[in-house]
Amino acid sequence: MRKRFGHVIALLSVLALVLAACTATEATTTTGENRPPSTNTPGPDPITDDGIDAATGLPVIAPIDYSGDIVAMGSSTVFPLSEVVANEWIDEGGPNITIDSIGSGAGFERFCETGESDISNASRPIREEEVSSCESIGRIPIEFRVGTDALAITVSAKNYFATDITLAELAVLFSTAQTWQDVRAEWPAHPVAVFSPGTDSGTFDYFVEEVFDEDDAPILGSGAQFSEDDNVLVTGIAGDACTEGDASSTCAVGYFGFAYFVENEDVLTALSVEGVEPNAANVDAGAYPLSRPLFMYSDAGIMADKPQVAAFLTYYLNNVSRLIADVGYFPAPAADMQSGVDALKEYWDSAG
Repeated sequence: MRKRFGHVIALLSVLALVLAACTATEATTTTGENRPPSTNTPGPDPITDDGIDAATGLPVIAPIDYSGDIVAMGSSTVFPLSEVVANEWIDEGGPNITIDSIGSGAGFERFCETGESDISNASRPIREEEVSSCESIGRIPIEFRVGTDALAITVSAKNYFATDITLAELAVLFSTAQTWQDVRAEWPAHPVAVFSPGTDSGTFDYFVEEVFDEDDAPILGSGAQFSEDDNVLVTGIAGDACTEGDASSTCAVGYFGFAYFVENEDVLTALSVEGVEPNAANVDAGAYPLSRPLFMYSDAGIMADKPQVAAFLTYYLNNVSRLIADVGYFPAPAADMQSGVDALKEYWDSAG
């Protein structure tokens, strides 16, 4: 199986050109209204006497000091994490934020081609051709690592036989298998129903690259059902008809970010992969084979024109490691977050 993730360099040199002056406009977005109250532990991370976050070394941000619109688009996997951070930002008086869950690929299109968003959420690194598209509209993407996800391979809680699977079996299950017995001889011959994120999703890209050999084109079954909305996938998998003793009943399988499994573990079962459970200890140890980084991208020019975007990104990095476990994801290693931290430090140094 093929492993991936080329490192995308953040071109930090452009940050020296960042200007501090900007006239903020009143927010026109609606995200954050009519939402349930946050259940996360309130309050900032420890700070030093000079107003610097002790963990990141970034300035501590008071959201109430900022106004103006912030638009984020992209990964459905990053969406619940960004939503939790945005809720705290708004609770502390910050301006409302639009966060659209449209998939990593579509998010990069809006960020790099049409310039509609200030932040692009992504569950995969930006590609060279997407960087080129960004540069063609005057944007140089800066990468911010915000966490780690464990891709959950899930079946209905009604599934009575599947508890674990190998990567090789996943490739069969999500391509040529008509029944579960085609995957493993001792499994019953229930028809397979496949649920998958859409092809614009970074989750789809990651799954294909990790599970299938480089020269193989995944079929994902003739009856595969695709959706960019992970909640649709959850509903489809949980609602299957898998019944012991009735070989004609369909047993569903699908995959998505671990946070969606955590929210629905009463109706779903997550399979171990290569004998390893998707949990914090195994992800931290690098043992779970389907763990992946989560990102946000922005640009120095955007932050120069809209200081509220730089403030939100700084607030995000200062608080994400405290909030991420409540969402169902895992903190990123500090070393992997450092390039984004450095980019923001350079912004604040330039902004005075």
